[in-house]
Amino acid sequence: MTPTLRSERLLLTPYAPEDENDFVALLRDEEVCKWMGQERQPEETIRSLFALLFTEVYPNNMFDVWAVRLDGRYVGHAELKRTGNVDGHELICALVRDVWHMGLGTELSYRVVDYGFDDLCLDAVHGCVNAANTRSLAMARKAGFEVVRDVTGEDGAVTRVVTLKAAARNLLRK
Repeated sequence: MTPTLRSERLLLTPYAPEDENDFVALLRDEEVCKWMGQERQPEETIRSLFALLFTEVYPNNMFDVWAVRLDGRYVGHAELKRTGNVDGHELICALVRDVWHMGLGTELSYRVVDYGFDDLCLDAVHGCVNAANTRSLAMARKAGFEVVRDVTGEDGAVTRVVTLKAAARNLLRK
């Protein structure tokens, strides 16, 4: 079951049904989608994905997915899940635009990575970052992630696959 997590400023909780409109708004934002490296989806598709959280993901403990809150307000989304994008668990984070440039992405990523290593005992955590997203790539490097490969999409966009191994993370903490 997805646990509740806390960082200095953020509260990460499993989604509740009343979060649906915030979830849809976040994932319908073209700028958010651009930096996540994904196509903007129709609203019906996003609502269907949200419904799957309650019919498939949470009941079957498929992976961890959180609503992210700052001072009680929904400000983002986070996941840690095994995917076909990488050989292992992928960290996925997105924040609403009005909280960008506040250091919350770093704080959120660090908290989910800590959970992956400390609670799930993962050997590595991976991420997929749009190559043009220099701020996220800088944050990933600062956290100890290394670029392991580039993937070029059909549209020519480049995504950088980054990896943080548990041993490297432990060295950074010493």
